[in-house]
Amino acid sequence: MNYNKAIFERAYGISNQLPPSNECEIAFAGRSNVGKSSLLNKLFNRKSLARVSSVPGKTITINFYDVDGVKFVDLPGYGYAKISKQEKERFGELMEGYFKSNRNIKLVVQLVDMRHKPSEDDCAMISFMMEMNIPFIIVMTKADKLKKKEFEKRLEESKKEFEQLGEVVAIPFSSQSGLGLDKVKSEIEKALND
Repeated sequence: MNYNKAIFERAYGISNQLPPSNECEIAFAGRSNVGKSSLLNKLFNRKSLARVSSVPGKTITINFYDVDGVKFVDLPGYGYAKISKQEKERFGELMEGYFKSNRNIKLVVQLVDMRHKPSEDDCAMISFMMEMNIPFIIVMTKADKLKKKEFEKRLEESKKEFEQLGEVVAIPFSSQSGLGLDKVKSEIEKALND
């Protein structure tokens, strides 16, 4: 797959606007400010195809990118407290509408911040995917923000945190150094070939 062919297609704010799911989809989920846009830009080898914001809760739409005939779907970041009740409800409807509309989802790349234990929202998202039988991997972002000893400690702790998930793949990732990028790409390729 040629990631350099990535193009932004469209953003959708309500689920009944979502296009039919004719191609394979790779979705990216995670809480606000976890680094979804940074990961997408690293995959696409672009500086700012996916908009990176310093303000959490900025992605409030489902953004579709076409990558060489495969749809990459950037889901809105969850868990940001400073949005209105109405926005939270719209967000819930949007996410549920996406996941429950018979889409051709080959893989969800679930992002968690490596520096911290998975949040309640992260755990709820992971449980939801397991219940729905949606294949997923975990990408632990911001790995470069940890010193070597902290990194090793969090790596060990995360194995325990994710052990109840069975054989789930968890990849430490840095958008700065590119750590884990090839592994993420190979997991995406593997999912597309299954």
